[in-house]
Amino acid sequence: MRSALPYDAIILGAGAAGMMCASVAGQRGRRVLLLDHANQPGKKILISGGGRCNFTNIHTAPDRFLSQNPHFAKSALSRYAPQDVLDLVERHGIAWHEKTLGQLFCDGSARQIVAMLLAECEKGGVELACNAAITDVGHADGLFRVEAGGKTATAPALVIATGGPSIPKMGATGFAYDLARRFGLKVVQPRPALVPLTLSAEEALFKELSGVSAQVIARSDKASFREAALFTHRGLSGPAILQISSYWTTGEPIGIDYLPDRAAGWLIDAKRANPRATLRSLLRAALPERLALTLCDQLALEGELGNLPDRALAAAQARLADWRFMPSGTEGFAKAEVTVGGISTAELSSRTMEANKLPGLFAIGEAVDVTGWLGGYNFQWAWASGWVAGQQL
Repeated sequence: MRSALPYDAIILGAGAAGMMCASVAGQRGRRVLLLDHANQPGKKILISGGGRCNFTNIHTAPDRFLSQNPHFAKSALSRYAPQDVLDLVERHGIAWHEKTLGQLFCDGSARQIVAMLLAECEKGGVELACNAAITDVGHADGLFRVEAGGKTATAPALVIATGGPSIPKMGATGFAYDLARRFGLKVVQPRPALVPLTLSAEEALFKELSGVSAQVIARSDKASFREAALFTHRGLSGPAILQISSYWTTGEPIGIDYLPDRAAGWLIDAKRANPRATLRSLLRAALPERLALTLCDQLALEGELGNLPDRALAAAQARLADWRFMPSGTEGFAKAEVTVGGISTAELSSRTMEANKLPGLFAIGEAVDVTGWLGGYNFQWAWASGWVAGQQL
């Protein structure tokens, strides 16, 4: 970090968005300083996707992002699409594969994505400084001033790319929000997203199912997802639950459909077809045994179907299709993959990510109130928002 000399842009945060932004601006001839308080860049990238980095999703669309302004992400996502990311990945010779639901992963390691971004930054002459604890940030006379590591840097542009408070063990903090407020930008109250849900003591029976998973549909008032749900010693997890957690609010129930492929009336039809069958035998054939037996115990419908009234079977079927849980909370930012909320999109240009009230100030990535679904969407937002800001610097 060159002491006191001016740069064209200072970018705070060497994560996915920050490195993308720095590389784009640098390759446009801008003098860029990229700062991070961590000891190495891209630490969250390295642990993503089980270490293989789910770097984008081919089904990216604006309706797969949460924000107080659902239209805000459209511009950036349309201008830097999953194919653009894939082209970059392939130019660097990184082998990849598609998993379920359009998720693209590295064949090898997430380290390849970090190496790619660092190579792009080097190509643009970006100056990277890690272990750079920021002690002060100010603005005067058209220049932003950043003090870090006992040195001062100035630039007419400052980019907030320090993410949200999810996964604090990786060094994540709410620094972006504090800085935004200092410059007069509003912040939408942040909360954990893509996070396991906890259950109260009244749901303790289901804790006995810890480790059991099943393909389900999870529902809230606002969304539904068909993926795996996992019972844990604290509550519910798995992709379906992580997805629904982004939409869940305290005091709302969630519903689980344990048999999403069964048509309406299937249990009464089963009674007609085989009156000597039992609910227990049917569920054991369709679900993991421990889950099937627990559900049967809860439904308390014993005996052959032929001896049970249709009304009771219809009620059991309805409950299996919408089994209600009232979560007591979430496992918090410590287990959250991302954050819902952040710097208000009302404060930013959707075309450039620049603050409306303070020219030269930008915010990108998870720091902004744009949150994607599980499965590569948040990386795509990081790339897209970083790219459009880099084009503007």
